[in-house]
Amino acid sequence: MEVPHLAWMMLLWTLSSGLSGDARSTARGGEPTPLAIRVPLRHGLQASEAQRAGAQHARGARRRQRRGAGSINFVDMIDNLRGKSGQGYYVEMAVGTPPQKLNILVDTGSSNFAVGAAAHPFLRRYYHRSLSSSYHDLGRSVYVPYTQGRWEGELGTDLVSVPHGPNASLWANIAAITQSDRFFINGSNWEGILGLAYAEIARPDESLEPFFDSLVRQTPVPNLFSLQLCGTGYSQNYSLGSATVGGSMIIGGIDPSLYVGELWYTPIRREWYYEVIIVRIEVNGQDLNMDCKEYNYDKSIVDSGTTNLRLPRKVFQAAVKAIQAASSTEPFPSGFWLGEQLVCWQAGTTPWHIFPVISLYLMSENRNQSFRISILPQQYLRPVEDVASAEEDCYKFAVSQSSTGTVMGAVIMEGFYVVFDRQRRRIGFAVSTCHVHDEFRTASVEGPYHGVDLEDCGYNIPQTDESTLMTIAYIMAGICALFMLPLCLMVCQWRFTRCLWPGSSDDISLLK
Repeated sequence: MEVPHLAWMMLLWTLSSGLSGDARSTARGGEPTPLAIRVPLRHGLQASEAQRAGAQHARGARRRQRRGAGSINFVDMIDNLRGKSGQGYYVEMAVGTPPQKLNILVDTGSSNFAVGAAAHPFLRRYYHRSLSSSYHDLGRSVYVPYTQGRWEGELGTDLVSVPHGPNASLWANIAAITQSDRFFINGSNWEGILGLAYAEIARPDESLEPFFDSLVRQTPVPNLFSLQLCGTGYSQNYSLGSATVGGSMIIGGIDPSLYVGELWYTPIRREWYYEVIIVRIEVNGQDLNMDCKEYNYDKSIVDSGTTNLRLPRKVFQAAVKAIQAASSTEPFPSGFWLGEQLVCWQAGTTPWHIFPVISLYLMSENRNQSFRISILPQQYLRPVEDVASAEEDCYKFAVSQSSTGTVMGAVIMEGFYVVFDRQRRRIGFAVSTCHVHDEFRTASVEGPYHGVDLEDCGYNIPQTDESTLMTIAYIMAGICALFMLPLCLMVCQWRFTRCLWPGSSDDISLLK
């Protein structure tokens, strides 16, 4: 997923492979290698270390108090996510009998539960079906392509549990990945993917029950989950090990300790992806002034498995133009905005103040009102660790162009506590207690803002009725007949000629 570059004292060097590329800019694939450029500080501001340390101490004390009281059911789920910047967030899961523990990418943008089931250069471990006494082969194959990367495998069922999740085991459909291309990521530390979206987009078809549907059907777990994704800049986690980001997946509920302020809800427009409606986009408080349907062309989704904020082409161009104008004190080259180059500053001196706030307005449950989520540059400039040194902080621009609609990826979610309330068909947003900010600006969720017919901002795929399709079919059949008639006459004439002169050579009738 992404990052920047500038143009004076330059020091270029090639990156090792990062993650996520073009149309999916996601944790489910690989990405082009950007270039990095060192930039001397100009008017840089440093965040208050005392403030940050104080916030971490307060949150730790609050958590210890909650654990001691034992009054919340979700304590064991806090900090159950790990990951690396730009490579997704994963949760530990146990599969089979006896349990085989695997790290599984949490993905709200797909619906299959799939695990590596064969040796792969990028996998430290994989699922051994032959060692599980509870595995059952369904005798079906499955193929899942992404805009970057793909995998194929064999379907089966097995017992599954989440060690740092609800105290329950369930029978779940599992795709055993036997072949893949640009799906697994070197060093990402995850061995499979947990698709948390709806059955409509499950492969090979919607008859395959997704994991969360099975969980709700077989256990008392309520039909909702919530995610707190904490980016690289806020190390509140007790022990990340080799991971550089962490967070929490609360299965079956909402944990009030993970957010501040009020939860604002937007309806799930359609149960396939987690589709929502964006009604307005601002950069530094200035409206992009586009037809709101453009923001949702051809859909807008919330997807934890994608890294970037991805925007349709026209919207991306308008947003980048506005961001460039707002940050014009630094002459960034075009490669920065295309995610092809990185920008680096001396450690601790990143000039966040020159970058604007991006605001997305989402339709609220009251269809004539909206609420605003404000996204800081600390979210849409993604740290890239494998290039940075102890003396430098390097970033990539994590807003990119999309051909498949707007995708609110992990860099957006990292500012907020996001509730996927499937039971009531809505998604909630509140400010996360672990979002990264400075002493001047913080992420925010505010409303209501009034509008009219906001539901009309949703994009509807043009529908063609059956009579029109039949008319088109007849016309195409007629055209084909007109072309076929002369060909048939030529063949008949040729056969007739051969009958009249049987002694002629076959060779002369061949077209060389």
